[in-house]
Amino acid sequence: MTSQEILSKLPYGPSFLFVDEILSVDDNGIEGVYTYNPEAEFYRDHFPGNPITPGVILIETMAQIGLVCFGIHLMQEKSAAVPKFGFTSSNVEFYKIVLAGQKVRVISKKSYFRLGKLKCMVEMLNENEALIAKGEMSGMLIK
Repeated sequence: MTSQEILSKLPYGPSFLFVDEILSVDDNGIEGVYTYNPEAEFYRDHFPGNPITPGVILIETMAQIGLVCFGIHLMQEKSAAVPKFGFTSSNVEFYKIVLAGQKVRVISKKSYFRLGKLKCMVEMLNENEALIAKGEMSGMLIK
């Protein structure tokens, strides 16, 4: 499955899509990027005058790339139907902030995938390769 095919299957509208591009994907992991739009609504009131990306948005970005895109890839291999894959839990630690306009790279490595459940170790890096956040994330097939 190509990157564009994965992106076309994402269940998000433009204002809540946090994936620009899938750089690589195979059955063991996925890597993708996203640049935070300085005009995004959540920046208006999150530290006015010094817009910082909310941690929940960073987690959502990690989940969209590291679990949902990856889950779509893994499930598409098994079924012709368009799979729906949802984020279920995370245990993430943060190390750096992300400002409006910054580009991040998300790298996810599969811990296990069985019975429609996916668990991954996910990292987010900035353009200088510095670690922003990392942790364990889980998702599952939505039937």
